[in-house]
Parts: sequence; structure tokens; C-alpha cells
Amino acid sequence: MKTLSCLAIVLVLLFASCEDTKKTSDAKDEVTKSETSSKDTSTEKKETVSKEEKVKDTSGTNYPKITEENMAEFLTEYGKNNPETKVKITTRIGDIVIDLYEDTPLHRANFIYLVKQEYYNNTFFHRIVPNFIIQGGNSDLPSTNEKRAELAEDYLLPAEIKRNHFYGSVSGAKEYRENPDNRSAPFEFFIFLGPPSSTGHLDGSYTVFGRVSEGMDVVEEIANLPSDEGEWPKQNVYIKAKVL
Repeated sequence: MKTLSCLAIVLVLLFASCEDTKKTSDAKDEVTKSETSSKDTSTEKKETVSKEEKVKDTSGTNYPKITEENMAEFLTEYGKNNPETKVKITTRIGDIVIDLYEDTPLHRANFIYLVKQEYYNNTFFHRIVPNFIIQGGNSDLPSTNEKRAELAEDYLLPAEIKRNHFYGSVSGAKEYRENPDNRSAPFEFFIFLGPPSSTGHLDGSYTVFGRVSEGMDVVEEIANLPSDEGEWPKQNVYIKAKVL
């Protein structure tokens, strides 16, 4: 009986571990946002900023937390006042310069806002797939979840699908569950490497909001770093981003 009980426990654990996950072999079918910091096993509760509290950026300007309700109005106004279209991402491998498209205004404004809020600093390129993508904007550091909680409540960006993917295109990751409108997750992005035959399931489903204008050699090198079974680089690739 003891042996049967142990066997039952093992089977339950195995079944539970398969729930709500995706096999590595299926990973190219979707480019999803990470629900939380992927490797953060901490259960410590973290304090968040209240709805009434303002978020102060590096210039000292106070902004409200972004919510689903105020997102469109806030980003539209922010985009008018912050028209920049170029961002440099620095890594230990080298620099990547991204040009942002003006015809995806909410995605552009959101990316510029997060860069100016220094959200991306000390996040990683946390998913790398050779000859496909590198994905950034998350980490296994508690500070990443803390920054997300400080800047925003849950919100998604409306799809602004204007173009197909191409070598060096920059797109928003997204929820793949119950997301028929193909809305982008706000914090994570991916750079597409190819081949062109890999864009079939991406085109029309993900918003391309920029392109790499310098540093695709760096993107290629990052994509080919050693990684684990979860496509996480074995040595973290930290990001530091600034508006040019």
C-alpha cells in the first residue's frame, strides 16, 4: 500500500507539472509574454504603489499608473509630448539601435515611456532561439516585478498591425490565451532573425513597431549563446536602454 501511495503522488505531481506549459518543440508557434519573472521562485509579498500615487520619471515629471482604462489616453498624450523614435540597447555583447515606427503610435509611446522610466535597465534578453528570435524585457530578479507593479496595473496594447515581420523587425510579445484581438503585452518585445519562412504564424498576429538599424551582428551573437531547455541564456544578457 505504501508503494501504491507513493506512485499515486508521483503521478499527480507529473500531471500538475504539465498544466499551463508549452513544450520547447512548440515554442516557435507563439512568442508569448512571460506571466511573471520566469525563474523567480520567491513567494515573498511585494509592496505596490497605490492607484492614487503618481509615478515619477527621470525628469521629475509625475505620471499616473497605467491601467487598462487610461492606457489609450495616456499613451496618446505621452506620445505627442515625447516624439522620439530611436533607442539604444546596450548589452555585454554589444549595442543594438532600434528605430521605432510612427504609424504604431501606442506601441512607440509605450516603449519610449518604459525606456525613460528605466524599466528595461537590469532586465534580460531572457529567451533566445537561433534563426528565429531573441526576446527581452523580463528577468528573474524581484526588481522587475516590483518595477512592473510600480508603473502599471494589468494592461494590454491594442494591435497596431501595419507590416509583416522581416529580418531585424521588433515586435511586441503577447498573451496567447483568450487574445483574439492580438493585443500586445506592454513590457516584452522580440527581434526577429528569420528565416522568412518562419513568419507565417507571426504575420497578422503580432505588432511590428520598430526595426534594428544597427547591431544585427549583436542580435545574431546573442541568439546563438548557450541556452537551457527553456531557451534562457545560461549566462544572463543584461539590458540597459536609453533614448537617443
